[in-house]
Amino acid sequence: MTPRKEIRFALPSKGRLAEEALDLLSNAGLNVYKPNPRQYQASIPMLPGVSVLFQRAGDIAVSVHDGTVDFGITGWDVVAEKSANGEVLPLLKELGFGFCTLNVIVPESWENVHRVGDLREKQNQLNRPLRVATKFPALTRQFFVENNFSEAHLISAEGTLEIAPTIGYSDLIVDLVSSGTTLQANRLRPLDDGEILASQACLVANRAALQARPEVLTAARQLIEFIVAYLRAKDNLAVFANIRGESPQAIAGRMYTQAVIGGLQGPTISTVVNSRAGDWYAVHIVVRKDQLAKAISELRAIGGSGVVVTPVTYIFEEEPQAYKDMLSALEMS
Repeated sequence: MTPRKEIRFALPSKGRLAEEALDLLSNAGLNVYKPNPRQYQASIPMLPGVSVLFQRAGDIAVSVHDGTVDFGITGWDVVAEKSANGEVLPLLKELGFGFCTLNVIVPESWENVHRVGDLREKQNQLNRPLRVATKFPALTRQFFVENNFSEAHLISAEGTLEIAPTIGYSDLIVDLVSSGTTLQANRLRPLDDGEILASQACLVANRAALQARPEVLTAARQLIEFIVAYLRAKDNLAVFANIRGESPQAIAGRMYTQAVIGGLQGPTISTVVNSRAGDWYAVHIVVRKDQLAKAISELRAIGGSGVVVTPVTYIFEEEPQAYKDMLSALEMS
């Protein structure tokens, strides 16, 4: 077989995860160009040579695992379930969307069952192993074995699981929970200590492709650089203000006495050229959005005026820690 030259990047094909993955890439400056909405292929003009494919979230984990695609954005839950042998390398495990948890869920009628240990008494009452319906057999089996329920009978299921205990298909279920509304509507509840996995969207790559193909490694760095820089910046604002003072050092000293206007590594201070009496300086800092009101108050408290606030698109580090971690995982650092 002729070695594949194109770099393949799989994205979710439908649902909220698909929409938010496209939004993330667009906000990070990595717009996905898909001229025909019915096509299952697209491109990223910012990354020549990268071909975008659209697949189901679960299929993405499998495709990255077997190397038919090089990168993917999918849920950590399906990566953990379907990629246990290390061929899938997480590049960014926290993309900030697609939050959910994988939980052990029981009927509300099980009034005395609130923790995993309580399942033992329920199993004794039934006089048989518990039947557990799930779409995550590997993670579920591991959890039940670790909690001394190796005899539990797992039932692999697709589609809606919430009805399974009601119709007697299973005694309980293991499924993903986000808001919990669906569970309440079906008279189900998660066990207090029954969380198996916390999940959100993640960026993953095929380990062998990163090791064998320099162009894939280069694409990985670009993806990490821009996504990390965007995620660092999205909750921050750039703030500019004029302050009168004896020197940049004196102004910085006043700023350091405040709680939130110290900047990332410190404030940037430059001379303002004007015809007014006294020495004026322009300060530039980056603050979190939720601290803006406090930052303005602090600037005013030390004599700041003419405050200007602008969005921050990217905050690039010298080299993202995620990229260093990837090289370390590949034993290339």
